Amino acid sequence: MDQKKLNRRNALLGTATLAVAGGMIGFAFAMVPLYSIICEKLGWEGTPQRASAASSVISDTIVTVRFDANSEKQLKWKFQPVERAVTMKLGETKTVFYRATNMSDEIVTGNATFNVTPEKTAQYFNKLECFCFQEQTLAPGQTVDMGVTFFVDPALLKNTTANEVRTITLSYTFFKSDKADAADADITKLTLAPKDGAGAAKLN
Repeated sequence: MDQKKLNRRNALLGTATLAVAGGMIGFAFAMVPLYSIICEKLGWEGTPQRASAASSVISDTIVTVRFDANSEKQLKWKFQPVERAVTMKLGETKTVFYRATNMSDEIVTGNATFNVTPEKTAQYFNKLECFCFQEQTLAPGQTVDMGVTFFVDPALLKNTTANEVRTITLSYTFFKSDKADAADADITKLTLAPKDGAGAAKLN
């Protein structure tokens, strides 16, 4: 084989190798959103569902839903559930609140990740509204009560691997937003829960 043919073959081989590598990288990036969608649809890794309407069926079976709250160190917020737990029927719609206070002296934007345990119940945990659907921005010293409206699908009882569960935990972790300059962000307009008076939720 002469040098020209050898060079041509090596060039073709190099091009093919780069094309395969590029395709694999592109496939990997494409798999990230696809994996997130699959997790949400199937409840993998404790990812709850997002529902557009309340359940049309309410069971007599009672479950307890507990609430957990965490925040990363870089986000100087005090973050906790207003209620530690609620008792409800499968299919019943509930609204609860998480309370966040910006303990820093600057405007800070955060976003929340969430999961449900046991993970096998996640596909039956449906959120109708949630503060976690968008970023939240708090002014220095500001306190807000952020709501989440949800129900647990009675179809849980038909799943032989999960129908024994009667206690579910909904967990949130707040992270500081990746926005380059949170100080330029608009303050999110939130509907606050009453902290006093009839029907007000109290911290435990």
